[in-house]
Amino acid sequence: MNSADAWTHPDRIRRYRERVFAERARLKAAFTDPAAQRQKVLADLLAFNAATDYGTRHDFGRIRTLEDFRKAVPVQDYAALEPWIERAAAGESGVLSADQPAVYFTSSGSTGAHKKIPVTPRFMRTTFFPFYYAAWAPLIEHFPDVLAHPDAVLNLKHDPLAAPPTTASGRPHVGASQVDFGTRFGEPLSAEPGTGAHWATLPLSVDPAAHLEKMYLRLRLAAEADVRCVIGINPAMIAALPHQLNLWWERIVKDIRDGTLGGLPHRAPNPERAAALERLARRHERILPAHIWPNMRALFCWTTAMASLYLPRLREEFGPGVTALPAPVAASEGPTGVALDRHPSAGSLVVTAAVHEFADADTPLAPDTATLTAEELEPGRDYHVVFSHVGGLYRYAVGDVVRVADRVGGVPRLEYTGRSTLSSAAGENLRDAHIIRALAASLAATGLEIRGAACRTQGEPVPGYHFALAPRTRFSSDEQATLTTLLDTHLARESAGYASARREGRLTPCTLQLLSPHAFQDDWITAVASGIRPTQVKDRLLRQDPAAWARLTTPTP
Repeated sequence: MNSADAWTHPDRIRRYRERVFAERARLKAAFTDPAAQRQKVLADLLAFNAATDYGTRHDFGRIRTLEDFRKAVPVQDYAALEPWIERAAAGESGVLSADQPAVYFTSSGSTGAHKKIPVTPRFMRTTFFPFYYAAWAPLIEHFPDVLAHPDAVLNLKHDPLAAPPTTASGRPHVGASQVDFGTRFGEPLSAEPGTGAHWATLPLSVDPAAHLEKMYLRLRLAAEADVRCVIGINPAMIAALPHQLNLWWERIVKDIRDGTLGGLPHRAPNPERAAALERLARRHERILPAHIWPNMRALFCWTTAMASLYLPRLREEFGPGVTALPAPVAASEGPTGVALDRHPSAGSLVVTAAVHEFADADTPLAPDTATLTAEELEPGRDYHVVFSHVGGLYRYAVGDVVRVADRVGGVPRLEYTGRSTLSSAAGENLRDAHIIRALAASLAATGLEIRGAACRTQGEPVPGYHFALAPRTRFSSDEQATLTTLLDTHLARESAGYASARREGRLTPCTLQLLSPHAFQDDWITAVASGIRPTQVKDRLLRQDPAAWARLTTPTP
């Protein structure tokens, strides 16, 4: 049975729904005693990995409590664990985990360097799959028609590879969205919605690195289908889709009319659909996803951080009644939060997945940073995320910052607010979250809306923050001046470091330039065309690289 046939089989859909709802129920049940659950996860990872090189070096066999664990293992990032990971990737056994990694997830992180995240069978069974299934519960509970047909979901992140790159030991080194969990880990139900669509595996040979062409081909095929949901996880992928429709519109219509795919024979010509699309183009100045997919129901992606500034209006381009469901607060290294209902931005702490620790986000992390447990977190505060799990990552600072939205069912609900990287040209120590909240407050005070934002520090000898914004509609000169002043005011309110740097003359007032409305989508397409996988081209607020800044801010010919 191929993937498309599997998604139409009633028994497969029934079993999938049962698994999804059962995992959500198990996670909710674990919320009744998060401290006991944390101790259970800690005891399991210590016992399972006690005989590894890392476990022996850090005396896992003698550790009994979280406090013992904190004393034995420092808070650490990827760079600290990289020598251990490289030994495992070269084929050495028992380095970080008693399980041999079956695959290595790739992640660009904040530096752009490709990490090797070890992924073991035990990690997948105890950490990944329970959270992964539960994450789909709100979508399939409230929008069951997304499972009605394989072509009902356009999954933008699904990109299987026939011949993936490997580590020195021969293990695949790929993105999480490029792994067949059914074949690799014996989980036949794990295929995501949309992976059975007839465009999921392209019917013609395309260079694996030709990411933009693959996106075109899938979009061209989806333009003939009744798509009800778009899955992107990375919201920049979804934000690029309306722009792609208009960029490639004539090519899409011609391919549909001629029955071709990328100009090559594919199926019977479809002049009726082509004519309908042409009528849409005559009626509308700009083609929107809502026009070609009038039954669209939901988007599934991150809804916070930068996306919070543009997603509300972007959602309307997919349809007036479309719901945006938040994707999990998670990284390639492991999960932190998962939305179990239709809350627009926050997910409950995944207490079954890892030992989660937190630290105040305004204090840079160090190996000996004191950490908090979930029970000690306060609503409205920002925290670094540190986690440990059975797959071999111990007290790992993933580099993400979360904000506690509230507390439900005994555990905090968390929103991703951005990376923990600090911008400090003059000791101001600004984080993504400070800047996003200042932007949001300034835009709300003026009624202005944007499609994207970026900033950098510039100027000698006294630097200042320079913003580049893509307005949704034209800003007048007075509006631009007011917004610039408000940005400076709200940055000072968000960050005491920024306020003191401005007060003492170590920073000049921030400045602002306006870009074309689609500057960020053009920049996204340029990055993908250069060979970067679409899932890795994310919203980047702080951009200090001069070449990248010039690419974004230089008008497209």
